[in-house]
Amino acid sequence: MIPMVYTVYGFAIFFIIAWVCLWLIHIMALSYSKWKLHRTVDRSPPEQPYPGVSILKPLTGVDPNLFSNLETFFTLDYPTYEVLFCVESEHDPAVMLVNSLLHKYPHIEARLFIGGMCVGVNPKINNMQPAYLAAKYPMILISDAGIRMREDTLLDMVQHMREDVAIVHQMPFVCDAEGFAAVYEKVYFGTAQARMYLGADFLGINCHVGMSSLMRRCALEESGGLSAFGEYLAEDYFMAKAVVSRGWRMRVASLPALQNSGTRSVGALQARLTRWARLRIAMVPTTALLEPLSECMPLGAGAAWAAGQLFGAEPLPFFLVHVLAWFLSDWLILRSVQNGSPPFTKVQFLLGWVWSECCAPFVLAAALLNPEISWRTRCYRLDWGGRAHELKPKLKF
Repeated sequence: MIPMVYTVYGFAIFFIIAWVCLWLIHIMALSYSKWKLHRTVDRSPPEQPYPGVSILKPLTGVDPNLFSNLETFFTLDYPTYEVLFCVESEHDPAVMLVNSLLHKYPHIEARLFIGGMCVGVNPKINNMQPAYLAAKYPMILISDAGIRMREDTLLDMVQHMREDVAIVHQMPFVCDAEGFAAVYEKVYFGTAQARMYLGADFLGINCHVGMSSLMRRCALEESGGLSAFGEYLAEDYFMAKAVVSRGWRMRVASLPALQNSGTRSVGALQARLTRWARLRIAMVPTTALLEPLSECMPLGAGAAWAAGQLFGAEPLPFFLVHVLAWFLSDWLILRSVQNGSPPFTKVQFLLGWVWSECCAPFVLAAALLNPEISWRTRCYRLDWGGRAHELKPKLKF
């Protein structure tokens, strides 16, 4: 009987410690966001000329927003840069779109690379490799197709590149859009994702997401170049890990990365979050145990039970106060990341928030039950440690 009591109290203490730690992360992330994000970009003349930047844009297919997204890279307020578009197939409709932009902006250094180069299983790395080899500037910006840039974004990123810094990355966020899927997307990236991203950056934990990432080419070459990461699907995480292990530092830019997909749906976002969860589990297996404790509902339920065991608190009122406080904290951090009021009502935020929080445990469960990763038209399986193997398509008879 006594060992059982010790076990119960041990679990209760564990849940209370986890609960306190998560609330410290809430406070830390909210405070850090107020200090870090949306700073005014310094436009005064620099003491030394800004370095040139080669922008790698891997493309696959088109969507209704792709043209306007890519066009923002031709209107950047930065003195010296080139845009290198990467397309896997000459039959990809993105080729025609890129050529129209090259014709529209002949004064901007821009080129189109078709065909890629096979250096591993990661199709994004394969697609970018020829452009990477042809890049002529010391700074490399890898930017996903769906990213929309403000005119001063590149300048902001370069200004964060201190002498001891090799990677400046943008925190993922999304552009304003209409519909419930857009609300869900903005709520997720502006609350759960932002909280853990900012908290990890403050604590010096590798949180690098490579959808918009500026890197020193020399630091990347020290780690084997772009091709060295072709065996991973989460190439951004392993790039950051390799670069930091050589003594370099990472920094988060003050302007978030604005994802602006032309096709939004609840199912597409959940599939994406499930894929990311599978990658995290393969890279850091303890994710499967610890990640549920970062979610509002599982953590709140565990902490409410623990408070009842340790302090005699009523579990239901404790849980409801916990959920309300979490909800208000998330509203504040979303406003900070948005730099103002979000483009939807508080009722819409409530619906999106409840949906996001309730779906989170099921997203993790789906990732655990099926470790295969579907990406575009390919399917992969990951080894522990993150190395990927492409699976051959199953034949149907």
